Amino acid sequence: MLERAKRAARAVLEAWRRAASARNMRHGARHVTRAGLTADLARLGIAHGDSLFVHSSLKSLGYVEGGAAAVIRALQDAVGPHGTLLLPTYYLPGGTVRATCDMKDYVFDPRRHGTHMGRLPEAFLASAGVRRSIHPTHSVSAWGRHADALTEAHHRAPSIFGVDSPWQRFIGCEQAKVLGLGISMGPVTFYHALEDAMGDTFPMAVWEEKTELLACLDYAGRRWDVPVRPFDPAIAQRRIDQPGRGDLRDYFAREFDATGLRVNGQVGDAASWCIAAQAFYDHLGRLASEHVTIYASAAELAARPIGRA
Repeated sequence: MLERAKRAARAVLEAWRRAASARNMRHGARHVTRAGLTADLARLGIAHGDSLFVHSSLKSLGYVEGGAAAVIRALQDAVGPHGTLLLPTYYLPGGTVRATCDMKDYVFDPRRHGTHMGRLPEAFLASAGVRRSIHPTHSVSAWGRHADALTEAHHRAPSIFGVDSPWQRFIGCEQAKVLGLGISMGPVTFYHALEDAMGDTFPMAVWEEKTELLACLDYAGRRWDVPVRPFDPAIAQRRIDQPGRGDLRDYFAREFDATGLRVNGQVGDAASWCIAAQAFYDHLGRLASEHVTIYASAAELAARPIGRA
């Protein structure tokens, strides 16, 4: 009862915060339209038929007329009827994979659980024609040509990001690109696909030794026990998305710019970028072979010059 009241109070506070933020944006930021966003995406190199894995910061785009739903429509306009959108709609009630694994009696249910990934993924999840994968920590959602193929049977994959996961399937899509809307090179879960694929050959052990089984329900209400291997918390503190790792984020931005793999541009008010998925994955593999990963130390970064041929 107390926990339910706490959740309700948090929901009220979050609604108030968002309303206040929207008022401030409306009065203080440049107004951005769906058509303007679509044009900006085209200038960034997004084309009809593309498959996009989108990581985003809605507020960075400016005041968007029509809100998050208009951004979704602009992305759909940009890739066209034969394109695909894939967004993270993770549900992590514990805040981390480890903490979620430790929650007693937790069962993920896609019919009632939303996402903790922000307003754009929330709006995407509520959009028509979107398919959501079943996974207790890393559910993703997709729209378009490859939506079914990307999301089906995620709960049967032997690991979160590996074989038969949406990440590995996405890399194989034609015209697949990772798109960062108003974000740095930090909060990009695409990185973990390489870690999962390399396994013990990855330069460091990023996972805990024990694989947990977390329960989830499918859309028919059937229960599945899904293997989930938490990140080693000590290693995770060194990762590129941590507040103190600005050096890593800067290195990766300069590295992918120097190699010509990252295309940069402005989408609304947001500095944005995109990288072809297969080239992104391949270059991450090359960096790993040279001991540069999203966990690299300052010394490891200094030992490898940016853009080394």
